[in-house]
Amino acid sequence: MCGIVGYVGSKQATGVLLEGLKRLEYRGYDSAGVCVCDGDELTMAKCPGRIANLEERIKRIGCVGGTIGIAHTRWATHGAPNEVNAHPHADCNERIALVHNGIIENYATLKTFLTEKGHTFLSDTDTEVLVHLIEEFLANGHNGTGCPTLEEAVQAALHEVSGTYGLAVLSAEEPQKLIVARRGSPLILGVGKDEYVVASDASAILEHTANVVYLNDNEMAVVGRDGMRTMTIDNVPVTKEVSQIEWSLEQIAKGGYEHFMLKEIMEQPESSAQAIGGRLDMREMQVVLGGFAQHMRDMRKIRKLYVVGCGTAWHAGLVGEYLFEDLAKIPTEVEYASEFRYRNPIIEDNSAVIAISQSGETADTLAAIREACEKGAMALGIVNAVGSTIARETDAGVYLHAGPEIGVASTKAFTSQVIVETLIALMLGRGRYMSQTSMSHYITELAAIPEKMKAVLEQSGKIKDIAERCCNRENWLFLGRGYQYPIALEGALKLKEISYIHAEGLPAAEMKHGPIALITDGMPVVFIATRMGTYDKVVGNIEEVRARKGYTITIATEADTEIETYSDEVIYVPDCPVPLAPLLTVIPLQLLAYHAAVARGCNVDKPRNLAKSVTVE
Repeated sequence: MCGIVGYVGSKQATGVLLEGLKRLEYRGYDSAGVCVCDGDELTMAKCPGRIANLEERIKRIGCVGGTIGIAHTRWATHGAPNEVNAHPHADCNERIALVHNGIIENYATLKTFLTEKGHTFLSDTDTEVLVHLIEEFLANGHNGTGCPTLEEAVQAALHEVSGTYGLAVLSAEEPQKLIVARRGSPLILGVGKDEYVVASDASAILEHTANVVYLNDNEMAVVGRDGMRTMTIDNVPVTKEVSQIEWSLEQIAKGGYEHFMLKEIMEQPESSAQAIGGRLDMREMQVVLGGFAQHMRDMRKIRKLYVVGCGTAWHAGLVGEYLFEDLAKIPTEVEYASEFRYRNPIIEDNSAVIAISQSGETADTLAAIREACEKGAMALGIVNAVGSTIARETDAGVYLHAGPEIGVASTKAFTSQVIVETLIALMLGRGRYMSQTSMSHYITELAAIPEKMKAVLEQSGKIKDIAERCCNRENWLFLGRGYQYPIALEGALKLKEISYIHAEGLPAAEMKHGPIALITDGMPVVFIATRMGTYDKVVGNIEEVRARKGYTITIATEADTEIETYSDEVIYVPDCPVPLAPLLTVIPLQLLAYHAAVARGCNVDKPRNLAKSVTVE
């Protein structure tokens, strides 16, 4: 949630900050603001709406000078998305400015304390208490003598805070440095030549440098043009390694596509090939997962798997449940990370918990992993972002290598997550009950998936026509069985996320147990009816909908002409083994949602009320 950018260097800060905000806008777009220090003065500009609004505001103000500054694009939590609540926030004397991602849980108590001390609050945000708390410690400290430096005041303030934060602080009294800190909300330091770029996401740093330092929880840094120091918030020095960002600027550009989401849908043959690449030994017909190499002895002892995730990652986990139980014969439970972390789960001996997160920073998923570790489980991660918190805190894991995903509605990350789950299931299955013949069959078929995806994507025009005919209907159903039930859920979620159409995903057999009452004349009902053991039963479900005048859209296996008898529309996918079919059937549903959203005039890449990475509860 939200995006932070900070800059210290020789360039004019405003331009760097605005460009960084544009690259982070997918993380929040309710309001935006910048603050630049020029000499010993802070100049601030902020407004509701998109970054373009902020640019216009700055043009009207005139040149905002200075080579050090902070900026923020907001996804609202506390307080409406308006100018007053936009970040940065300032202290009473407008000599300190601060931007913040996260939630301060004890902000009400702190606000009461600070109000009694004479501080005046302008916004409804939880964030504003932080800047006033820093101001209070600078002036008075704990004992009335005050903290001598901004750095010490920030440390003192953070010791009084409960909750999560990624923050950057700027002061007109110490105009040559930024103070940054994190707990539960990501923050990255880009290390350039005589300059530093601070950001909550690598995409805002890439234009300037590929060298980065990742802050861990309860760590902070003092950043100036001449260097940086890193320490804990308890002021214990910390030595940090400089890492390399894997992505390039070209990868975070639209590349000629109208929307990032369409680009990312169309990239799935390539992103899937990258997820597979180097992990299939086609000569020995084995799966090779380097991230698990040192833990294979423990992984062979796994008797129970728990998979945790949120949103699309949870749907990927549901596909994983079928994969792990079917191919590896390991009992598996899939849980919403937000529920798992609070329900005191019973973790059995020889259990492992797999966390799935594109960003590797999802707050609930990270907390679920920590809960599982406390109870003695092995923690495994499936993430896309190299260097992310989940990647660092799990015992072992596998990167997706899907490249950056900018569209808020996840597409290529989902298919890469399912591919990685398939690889893990095959590796564990071969070590338990799977024959080499079966292993060879699945490996051969998995290697062919990227080419088969291309065949599905070629039907985008046909899917667009279907979407345009149906997009005026405000209620849809998505139905599937077995491996295709999670895909029905994912298809419904995509339609809801970006086109604002009410949609429900259900097991096809459950329709007659209540939801069939919703069927009206012309209501779109999407069936996933590939060739599998329950095919005839799904056909029966289609007939039940047609009898009630529903409009049936069916995802079917190539050469299945019989299904056309029962369907108003048919979209075909290539034949493949049942466990791999979700990798193909999800793509028509992604395209259906995309084209419906475009036809309805929705902002596909920045759907209302949503942001890309949820780093708050």
